[in-house]
Amino acid sequence: MDLRPIRTDEDHRAALAAIEASWGAPDGSDEGDKLDVLLALVELYEAKRWPIAIAEDQDPIDVLQYAIDELGHTQTELAQLLGSRSRASEVLSRRRVLTVEMIRKIAEAWKIPADLLVRPYKTERAA
Repeated sequence: MDLRPIRTDEDHRAALAAIEASWGAPDGSDEGDKLDVLLALVELYEAKRWPIAIAEDQDPIDVLQYAIDELGHTQTELAQLLGSRSRASEVLSRRRVLTVEMIRKIAEAWKIPADLLVRPYKTERAA
């Protein structure tokens, strides 16, 4: 097994490609063990590279705003994930609730733990 720490975004991309190539490997096999180690390395790198410093009292919209303001994501990226600019705007302005499918897409693309996005939060009534 040729594994080493992930130190750069290029290393991260290579590790993700290796994970994709190994996905579904049987547990206990050499390939399965490699997959487990790669997943742990990627998780550690992502936690260091893109920390989610979210307080317990912050709701999912605060988490999204943090990702946009501090982690380098954009409202345009969110719009692409959610299917339209208006939908992203409605979510960020609390006029539309996040659906399970939206949460899944955001969590996967932005590496935000889904449990931070499923918390209850208040929405505003549409005008």
